[in-house]
Amino acid sequence: MSGVLLLTRSELDNQRLARSLAELGVRTRSMPLLHIEPQLESPAQRELLLDIDRYHAVIVVSPVAARLGLERLDEYWPQMPVGLEWFAVGQSTAAVLQAAGLPAQAPAQGQDSEALMALARWQALLLTRHLRVLIWRGVGGREYLAEQIRNLGGRVDYLELYRRCAADKLPSALAEAADAGVTGILVLSVQALEYWHQAAAEQWLQQAGWRCWVPSQRVADRAAALGCRDIIVCSGADDSAVIEAVKAHPLT
Repeated sequence: MSGVLLLTRSELDNQRLARSLAELGVRTRSMPLLHIEPQLESPAQRELLLDIDRYHAVIVVSPVAARLGLERLDEYWPQMPVGLEWFAVGQSTAAVLQAAGLPAQAPAQGQDSEALMALARWQALLLTRHLRVLIWRGVGGREYLAEQIRNLGGRVDYLELYRRCAADKLPSALAEAADAGVTGILVLSVQALEYWHQAAAEQWLQQAGWRCWVPSQRVADRAAALGCRDIIVCSGADDSAVIEAVKAHPLT
């Protein structure tokens, strides 16, 4: 019998992915590594949303950012602002925006900042004089985008909508997962990887031998630096990318 794959996204995301993997005969176990804590809206953040039509583009970095940002936007803009370009890091994020009627663009291949910046429409937008961009994100992260825009003379503001915290009782949950036959793990961010490493503690040497699926080379490099010995790089972080990687590199 093959090993068990530990899914570490939110419980809702894990359940959805688990159903698809079960159709392939892959056994899974759910254990979120991160807890998403929405941020209270500050007066400065309120101004960013009230003035959103002054920006040329909005970049949304995750489905969570899309959902929380749209909830806030709805409070101030009964009708969606016009004249904005919407970009998403990943097709899953784009789908949330598109469901709200926003024509969001996302890379067809790749789900990172570099792939987004390679979009033809984004390259054209970078030629705009006094370019103003608003990035919807969690606290921290995605500095590469801002650096590139500022280097070309543009302005970047952040609407930070949530904070990622370590999930409760990770050490005991990891021990239970190991006892349940887990031999593989899906880790979709450097922060989640760090939480896994810290929670594993004295069991890290053993768990670092689990097959580890990650969404990008950046996360893979950090996993290798921490001692992970069996790393599979997916073509992105969405369900389809993970499923294809698991099919290509099944647990034995």
